[in-house]
Amino acid sequence: MAEVHIIGQILKAVDFVEPHIYCKWSLQSGSAWKLIQGEVAGQTLVCSNRLEPTSDFAHPLDIHLATASVQGWPKLHVELHAVNLLHNSWPVGYGFVHIPTRPGAHRLELLTWKVAPLTWYDSVREKFGGGGVGLSKPDLIYTGVERYKLQTRSSGKIIIDLNLIFRNFAKFGVEFK
Repeated sequence: MAEVHIIGQILKAVDFVEPHIYCKWSLQSGSAWKLIQGEVAGQTLVCSNRLEPTSDFAHPLDIHLATASVQGWPKLHVELHAVNLLHNSWPVGYGFVHIPTRPGAHRLELLTWKVAPLTWYDSVREKFGGGGVGLSKPDLIYTGVERYKLQTRSSGKIIIDLNLIFRNFAKFGVEFK
């Protein structure tokens, strides 16, 4: 089987309005992909920066996958949540990015979006720290089946550094030029 080794980190969140943020992440892939070693889901610590609109996570990623097919190529799915002084959390960003299909070092900028408030009450609650509107089905983020029905707005971006090692792809007829 061909193998992909993903080594890197979720570096930071940039341009979010909320000061205290954490990130839940998961790696989604097709049925032909198998996890050999590592974790395919996790969560960062709550991070904040009072001087700049960034949250430095530096959360490590180390995932080793095997596959019999390139169909269902892995993608990294993230959900960002804000936390207030009362330890309440609410979603402030969703997004996903496909893992690059070339070996080597990559810096990815994942643009995120959040659900726009639909009512006056929702916008007041979001503005004064009571929380924003969240998704009832998290798989809408990366499947896109009913995502067109959502009203959204951009919320910030995530910087991700990845180093990819590919093994045995040539045996299965996949060439990288």
